[in-house]
Amino acid sequence: MFAVIETGGKQYKVEQNDVIFVEKLDAEDGATVEFDVVAVSTDDGIKAGTPYVDGAKVTATVLKTGKAKKIYVSTYKPKKGEKRKLGHRQPYTKVEIKAINA
Repeated sequence: MFAVIETGGKQYKVEQNDVIFVEKLDAEDGATVEFDVVAVSTDDGIKAGTPYVDGAKVTATVLKTGKAKKIYVSTYKPKKGEKRKLGHRQPYTKVEIKAINA
């Protein structure tokens, strides 16, 4: 059994006990969060929602919140004396899928 959830403007295919990294959520470590289900696979087949499946929820536990490794971006314009180096660390939330309620 799997479900497709939507969070942070992205969709993730998840199963029970999966650990995924999603866009940063406003939740404490150890908190329980629920995600809306876009599609769910059961023994009867696949149900797709418009936009979400009615009565279906995915429950997850927040394991930790952090930042990814730093990436560097540089710009350079020749003969102009213009160059710039920027760094970025994307924040994330690590969650473990506990239950799929369809």
